[in-house]
Amino acid sequence: MTRTVKIPDETHPITVEPTEGRVVVRAGGKVIAESTSALTLREANYPPVQYIPLSDVDPSVLRSSDTTTYCPYKGDAGYYSVVVAEQELTDAVWTYEQPYDAVANIASHVAFYPDKVEITVES
Repeated sequence: MTRTVKIPDETHPITVEPTEGRVVVRAGGKVIAESTSALTLREANYPPVQYIPLSDVDPSVLRSSDTTTYCPYKGDAGYYSVVVAEQELTDAVWTYEQPYDAVANIASHVAFYPDKVEITVES
């Protein structure tokens, strides 16, 4: 299948910068990720997204999902569900294992849906 690849520009800007401070992610009242090496991705008019190194996420809460999506600016995304306190938050996490060059530094990072977990940035 042919994929359309789009390059960020002034009509659809994307920036990726180090996050100032510590990012903490909680699910079911439990800290499941904590990082001082997160990246903030800003894309067009969307809210900023925190990308956390996968190594800063508690691996015991992640369950690989069969869900995949495609973004013409970032590439193919894979998903994880989060399991805490006998509750499964389906497809709460996404990652671009081989992102396009414009966002290459989000490789080996994951992002969380803010409606499924609590994400805070502490200075």
